Amino acid sequence: MTPKEKTEITKTPSPRTLLAGALVGAGAGLIAAMLLRRRAEQKERESMITASEAIKLGLLVFGLFRAISALGDDE
Repeated sequence: MTPKEKTEITKTPSPRTLLAGALVGAGAGLIAAMLLRRRAEQKERESMITASEAIKLGLLVFGLFRAISALGDDE
């Protein structure tokens, strides 16, 4: 196998990698939802999250995605 063929093979994500990422994301989302619900119950609020908190959280998530996509770009 030539080095070019090896590079092409490693560029395609394996199903196991995609499954692991999906499971980690689902687990993180479940934990986040549980924490938000617990906080709303403690503060005796009907809403779990305010609009400004949702915007901040969205920006943080996009920053996380950007950091993840930049992994391995050391070249």
